[in-house]
Amino acid sequence: MAFKIYTKTGDKGKTSLIGGTKVAKSHIRIESYGTIDELNSFIGLLRDQLQDEEIKVFLKEVQDRLFTIGSSLACDPDKEPLMKIPDLKEEDIKVLEAAIDAMNEELPVMKNFILPGGHAAVSTAHICRCVCRRAERICVSMQEHEIFVEPLVIKYLNRLSDHLFVLARYIGHKLGVEEVAWKPRTA
Repeated sequence: MAFKIYTKTGDKGKTSLIGGTKVAKSHIRIESYGTIDELNSFIGLLRDQLQDEEIKVFLKEVQDRLFTIGSSLACDPDKEPLMKIPDLKEEDIKVLEAAIDAMNEELPVMKNFILPGGHAAVSTAHICRCVCRRAERICVSMQEHEIFVEPLVIKYLNRLSDHLFVLARYIGHKLGVEEVAWKPRTA
């Protein structure tokens, strides 16, 4: 028998965390991993817009890490889950930092704030960055409200948003897209 995508168990606005705990679909934990899912989808869209295989492979690994983060956030930390949840490692952050440093080696020094745009892939990378920052803010809010979040998740999201910003610039650079400096209106 095929797996049914609908279960009808959420029809009254509740869902289950990994571990079985029922919570409202509006619960901040659901918001956190829903935002990670949104980020993962936008990164998939970005990958679809790119020709550079090396970047596409790297972003596929990021998507894998985001599934790991989503799994972590979907767990009830007070219950032992029946399934083994993949883990995030400090090395995953070092990989992001190395990629940021490598891209920055090729980029001109940024002297102004820049406006997102110039190419669909550049704009999509900036959307990914914004969604990533939102996911990070949600996780920080959870932490502030004493709802458990693995600290490495917040650290990874922080570094990933930095990576996505530099990646947006790098994609534009590789495509020959001119960065548009923000010139604030002063009069």
